[in-house]
Amino acid sequence: MANCFVSTVRIVVLLLAAANVFSLQAAEIPTATPEDVGMSSQKLARVDETLEGMVEQKRLAGGTVVIARRGKIVHFKSYGLADIEKQRPMKNDAIMRFYSMSKAITSAAVMILADEGKLDVNDAVSKHIPELAGVKVATAEGLVASKREVTIADLLRHTAGYTYGGSPQAASDAAFRKADPLDYQRTVGQMSERLADVPLAFQPGEDWNYGISIDVLGRVIEVASGQKLDTFLKQRIFKPLGMKDTGFFVPENKHDRFAQVYNSDGKGKLTVGDNEGGRNFAKPRAFLSGGGGLVSTARDYLRFLMMIQQGGTFDGKRIVSEKSAQLMTTSQLPDGVPHIYFGDQQRVGVGFGFGFSVREKMSDWDPTGRVGEYGWGGLASTHYWVSPKDDLIVITLEQTLPYSFMTEFAVKGLIYDAIED
Repeated sequence: MANCFVSTVRIVVLLLAAANVFSLQAAEIPTATPEDVGMSSQKLARVDETLEGMVEQKRLAGGTVVIARRGKIVHFKSYGLADIEKQRPMKNDAIMRFYSMSKAITSAAVMILADEGKLDVNDAVSKHIPELAGVKVATAEGLVASKREVTIADLLRHTAGYTYGGSPQAASDAAFRKADPLDYQRTVGQMSERLADVPLAFQPGEDWNYGISIDVLGRVIEVASGQKLDTFLKQRIFKPLGMKDTGFFVPENKHDRFAQVYNSDGKGKLTVGDNEGGRNFAKPRAFLSGGGGLVSTARDYLRFLMMIQQGGTFDGKRIVSEKSAQLMTTSQLPDGVPHIYFGDQQRVGVGFGFGFSVREKMSDWDPTGRVGEYGWGGLASTHYWVSPKDDLIVITLEQTLPYSFMTEFAVKGLIYDAIED
């Protein structure tokens, strides 16, 4: 009798597993011809020619481009090699270092908690991380008290005053380098402790600077949810969206799909890159970097972007509220901060929401873009953008250092030109 019961349980478990696999297969994003969604196959062929030419010229080892319009994939192709030394071709399921493309996912996790009332974007960060209360601000005259506390909103839109050690404020940068908060042998909790003695580069909300803010949010997520960051992301985003290859490291059984990273001299010479900097993505590590620690695939990230584009839902599952998706994809920069910038590179017309850069008006910066377009990129020259007006999502992936817009800028105009309605 007992054996019969055990057998029955095993059958039920197998049936449930099979049903789960079937549901994942059924939820795959549909495909269409370009003409089905108002695009030209002939014009999109120029994307292939461009990428193939860049590979031939050794401007990149290999890459992947996925284009989706009106909820359907119309172009999904890979080019060149994922590993030159092993002559392993780049494939659509290649796993890559996404670096700062992690930021939008972590930001979405924050908005999930905001939707549930476990935090508020106007909360002082110190409410969740007491070590960061009373942080000083570095000025030319020395350290001064901050006029107000850094908020979660400041972290989401990069107006907190935190840096990566590369801001114009020398005193703040020196303290950042001394504290070394991005030590990948430590946890995000230990990162917060080290960051407590690092002064801000400016008064909260009064300027914009790209920095460690999203990693700080990773710790906020852990405190507000009571879970480690990787567990929360897996349960609340990756699993519901079917992002089966996304995480903080590449499991050993997937190493044969892990693309190599290359340094490019811009003149046709590629050498194996050594940019792990303690972030060995091939094995688990202590520091879960919400700002730059994820690996993923084109397929997985497309599912995430489609969820955002569809107002927070995907395949019948709501991940974030419609309001939160809107806050992420429209500029939330405070008055007095007109646009984002990197050093002398002024991105006029580009704001920042609670997760993405947002094109608010046209300018000399990226003149092929569209108003309303939102997106971002990652250190190894990975990029994506979404154009709500055109119901279009584009992801361009490669593993090339130093960071550049080469591939995105090479194909963006071609892709927009292929829209014929």
